[in-house]
This record gives sequence, C-alpha cells and structure tokens, in this order.
Amino acid sequence: MASAAVNMVKTTLDLVTLTFDAPFARAVVFGVPIGGHLFVEGLLLVVILFLLSQKSYKPPKRPLTKKEIDELCDEWVPESLIPPITEEMQGEPPVLESAAGPHTVINGKEVVNFASANYLGLIGNEKLLESCTSALEKYGVGSCGPRGFYGTVDVHLDCEARIAKFLGIPDSILYPYGLSTMFSAIPAFCKKGDIVVADEGVHWGIQNGLHLSRSTIVYFKHNNMESLQNTLDKVIHENKRAKKLRRYIVVEAVYQNSGQITPLDELIRLKEKYKFRVLLDESNSFGVLGSSGRGLTEHYKIPIEKIDIITAAMGHALATEGGFCTGSARVIDHQRLSSSGYVFSASLPPYLASAAITSFDVLEENPDLITKLKKNIAFLCKGLSDIRGLEIASSPESPIVYLRLKKPSGSIKNDLQLLEDIADRALREDSVFVVTSKRSTLDKCRLPVGIRLFVSAGHSESDLLKACESLKRVTDLVLTGCD
Repeated sequence: MASAAVNMVKTTLDLVTLTFDAPFARAVVFGVPIGGHLFVEGLLLVVILFLLSQKSYKPPKRPLTKKEIDELCDEWVPESLIPPITEEMQGEPPVLESAAGPHTVINGKEVVNFASANYLGLIGNEKLLESCTSALEKYGVGSCGPRGFYGTVDVHLDCEARIAKFLGIPDSILYPYGLSTMFSAIPAFCKKGDIVVADEGVHWGIQNGLHLSRSTIVYFKHNNMESLQNTLDKVIHENKRAKKLRRYIVVEAVYQNSGQITPLDELIRLKEKYKFRVLLDESNSFGVLGSSGRGLTEHYKIPIEKIDIITAAMGHALATEGGFCTGSARVIDHQRLSSSGYVFSASLPPYLASAAITSFDVLEENPDLITKLKKNIAFLCKGLSDIRGLEIASSPESPIVYLRLKKPSGSIKNDLQLLEDIADRALREDSVFVVTSKRSTLDKCRLPVGIRLFVSAGHSESDLLKACESLKRVTDLVLTGCD
C-alpha cells in the first residue's frame, strides 16, 4: 500500500514544476500557478483519498480449501466469557424464606440472623410497611426513567430535603442503589490526572468507583493515620504538580471489611495540613454512631462542614434501598449534571423514598433504638472476647463485630474454608446465621478474612447469648478437629 502511494505521488510530481524566482515559492500544476501551501494541502488530500480507497488487507492468492477450513476450525479454541468455576464457587448459599429481620427462616427453620445489616431493626416495621403501601397506591412502582428526564417525583424531593434537615446541611442527592452512590459520586469529582489517597481496606463499591475515575490512586495502610501522613507527605513532595491538582482522601466511617472506625479527628488534622478534600462513606455508621445516629461527625463532635463529600447506602440502618450523597449546594448541583448514576439510571422507586422518610421519623421518635443497639454491641463483644482461636478485630462501638483468626495459616483460601466450616456448623446445629467475609474475584481488598456479625437493635439478649455460646462451642470443635 505504501509503495503504491509513493508511486502515485511521483506521478503527480511529474506534472508539477516548482519555480523559485518569485518572492515566494510557487507551484505550477498543469500550467496553472498556485500558492505553495495550497499545493501541499491538495497533494495531501489526494494521498489521503487514495489510502482510504485501498483495502486494509490483502486477499489470499487462492481461496482456502475445505480441508484447510476444517483444520483451522479444529485448531480454534474460543476464549471463555466467564472465569472457570472453581470448587468453592459450587456451594449452595443459604436461601432466606422470609424477611431478613433479627429472626428469619432458612430451609423451613427459624434462625437468629446476624447476616443482615439491619442495625436499627426496622425491617418489617409496621410504619414502614404502611408508608410503602400508601406510596405504591399513589405512585405505583416507579417511572423507570432518570431523575433529569421524567423520573423525579415529589417524594424524591421530600426525601432529599429530609436527609439534609436531619444532618443539618444545605442539600442532598438521592441515588437509586446503594453501591451506585459510590460508583457515581467518586468519578463525578475525581478525574484523570487527579490524585486520590485511599485506605487499602475500602469495600468493593469504593474500589470500583476509584477504578472508574481513572485518577492516580495511592493506598495507605488500613486505618493507620501514620501511614496516611507519610503517604500524603510523599505525594506532595515527590510530585511537583501535586499542589496544582485536585487531591482527595477516600475512607469509610466504619469499614465493612474490618469493622474498624476511622479516627476522624486525626483525619481532619491531616486533611487541613496537606490541603486535601475528604470523601467519607457512612454506609455502616449512618443511623448508628453518635447520640442521635447522625454518623461519624456526631460521634467525634466535629462539624459536618469539615467533610467535603459524604455518601451512604440506605439499605442498612434505614431498612430501605438506595443511597444518598451530601455536601455543599455546589457539590450536589455538580452531581445532578455529571453523575452517571443520577443522570442515566432509573430513579429510586417512590415507595422506597417514602420508606426512608418514615425511617427518619421512627429514628427521631425512638432514640432508644440507638441506645439498645449500643448495648447489644457491647454485650456481644464481651461475650466473644474469650473465644478460642479467634479475636475481635473491630472497634468496640462498631455495629459490625468482626472475628478473625489469631493465628492465620498464611493461605487466604485455607483460612476462609476454616471460617466457613464454623459458620456452617453454627447454622446447621444451633440455628445461628453468621457469614464469612468471602469476596468476589473483582474485590482487591487484602485484609484478613473473618466472620462478620451484624448487630441489630432488634436482637434480644437471649439472641446474643445464643450466638456467643454457639460460636464458642462450634469454633472449639472445628479447631480441635484441625489440631
């Protein structure tokens, strides 16, 4: 193709003579003088049209025979569309046959449920059910359209205003799905070239949001403020352009993969020292921490304005679905125009937004729910403090009580299998439903695996006592069998 183009150019040049006796070079084409730049542009256009007219491949000199075609087909091995199914993927998970409240039904048997993040015990609450029923009768199941097109209903605006009022901030924005809040909010603010410093233990939703942002991601050691300070210092001093770029710190208030609580006071000090913005995910702390459930800022008695962006899923404490993001009016307005989960996804069904509003009402009318939850957390932590072979890795105020092996084997696969044996026996023999921190192949978190117990205000003292006794007994049997 290249040689043909060269030959054509040579042929064209044979018809062209250049004269340099004028003040500016001119070309004479077919006896007609033209400007030099016009000649060059015309020549390039001819070459481009010639190249576009050529085939991108050379056809074979002769067609393939039937035998050759059959041989090529026999040799071709199609690439799998999905990763291979491993042995651990083939197990059947427990199937719930009722609502995921403090007690649920699995395989026809009632069990104590510590596998659902129903922190305030509002799943199945009569007021929420009535609110959903009324909204369904009034609005139906939803418009199936994005908020900016025809998906905004008055209850969406009411819910956003209710969230903002509860937190004492200017505005908030609703998302149709909890994980899509992190998927969308992070890329809306963090762009290619920006610097994001994130905790290595963030959950998969945040990991995916960071990936979609295409920013420069730097991780620091899990919940280690000394590591964070060293990382921020390194980013600022080793990158000459860092001070001119947008810079963010991304953390969770209560980490889903460890149950630990972020030391917000130290985080704010570092944020202000190094001039970073903070994006805080409060999915597991909203409705839990603080005297009235307003989250990590209330827990540390720090003004919420100190945090630039706060996200949270509503499927935990509020017992509904969807998520929200809060911040200044500019932060919210920006997302309404550039956040993919808001602009392109179908809006939150109105009955779920109505349920969220009712959850706020229930929480404000019953502050003892938070008190009961904190008592249950303390009771369970005390009961599991001396469990053989396991230790509590979570913070004392965390609603996620996280148990990990005192002496891990060094193999995540073997450790996870051991923990799953404990969870399976607790369910099968004592009707106590707990889950391990099994992660998908896409999850890049490298924190130690463990058993997660989601504590609820709806759990009774007998439920907690039963869980403690079951896990102690089962763990002792499983570890004894491994010795």
